[in-house]
Amino acid sequence: MNSKNFIQVFEYQKLKVGTGNFTENHLKTLVQFNEKNGNKYFIPIYNGVQFNSYVGVVNVGGLTIEILPKSDKSETPNKKLWQSVLLNMLRVCKHIQVDTVSETGLKKKHNSILEVYFEIFLNEIEQLVKKGLIKKYKRVENNQLALKGKLIFSKNISKNLIHKERFYCEHQIYNKDHQVHQILFQALSILDTLVTNNLKDKVKRLLYEFNEFTVKDFNSKDFENIKTDRKSKIYEKSLDISKMIILNYSPNLNSGHDQMLTLLFDMNKLWEEYIYRILQKHIDFNRYEISAQSQNKFWEHKTIRPDIIIRDLKYEETFVIDTKWKIVDSNNPSDDDLKQMFSYNLLWESKKSILLYPKIDQIDSKFGYFHHQPYREFENGFKTVENYCKVGFLSLVEGNELRDSEVLVEEVMGKFESVV
Repeated sequence: MNSKNFIQVFEYQKLKVGTGNFTENHLKTLVQFNEKNGNKYFIPIYNGVQFNSYVGVVNVGGLTIEILPKSDKSETPNKKLWQSVLLNMLRVCKHIQVDTVSETGLKKKHNSILEVYFEIFLNEIEQLVKKGLIKKYKRVENNQLALKGKLIFSKNISKNLIHKERFYCEHQIYNKDHQVHQILFQALSILDTLVTNNLKDKVKRLLYEFNEFTVKDFNSKDFENIKTDRKSKIYEKSLDISKMIILNYSPNLNSGHDQMLTLLFDMNKLWEEYIYRILQKHIDFNRYEISAQSQNKFWEHKTIRPDIIIRDLKYEETFVIDTKWKIVDSNNPSDDDLKQMFSYNLLWESKKSILLYPKIDQIDSKFGYFHHQPYREFENGFKTVENYCKVGFLSLVEGNELRDSEVLVEEVMGKFESVV
């Protein structure tokens, strides 16, 4: 990827026309795309945009803009480090749904996140071609000179009233030109318009293998109806990335505007899912049960859902974690956050809850005491139960390295062991 066509920014950073190769046309396309999506991705400002909590990558008119997460106070943050943080979070949360992308593999030098997806996709297609593209049966209808398959009487009468020598039939054919390969073909064709680096030659070589297949445009409903069988199961990885490429590609936002490919993630949701998945992977399941987005009735038809519930089977306790991707002072949670945690404690009969934020240099607070003491039923009758919440912080990096997820889990669970 040409460095002139690649810009890296951080969440909440501003990008103005004239920065790198960011032009007025790029800005117009971004603003139009943002408006079509409820203005959730960034805020238009004079002669530019200001990004918010969405991170990921946008390719617009040949320019790649990568938006990275950041939880440090450095005026010149390490872009490569925070790109690695984002890639690792996407891998753990299975937004890069390929098992072969290990932590070691992610250390390979890539200019942008899109390159990771593109290279994985092209490698998958390359392996499929080497193994031999599979054939499948499909139904076709056409006019022919010999009766083959099932004659469709109504269409035969309307189309062959004069040409009595022809038959309009429905029959099956067995070849490689089926839906799965047509999807891969469309995704490859999109990549051909986007990549400009050393991947371009690989795209061209692979397109040659698909050049006799039918050109079709697929949408989200088409992907919902795809069913893989024993023969086509090996296509699942390439179909996952094809879906991402096709559904996030906007070739004609407006006449004269640039084409786009977007891959954007809400950092708040990504942080929540990442914490849940590393807990799920490394927690001691002989002692703990863990669930995400558990639901409980709150008021009338409304429900309430904490991010993560942990049940300690040994001591018969319940803990609540609510994740927040924002920078706060250690001893100053917002009133709204505290009220939310108080409700979680009551409804899930939890004694301890934690608001978990990204760490810069803050220190965990002590468990703060909610003055209301709920009554709960025990074997010896009803009695009051203490009710606590604390603010906790977790750093994903140490120096210029990613922290091991197992160490992170130990640290999270250790926060509940603090003396109240």
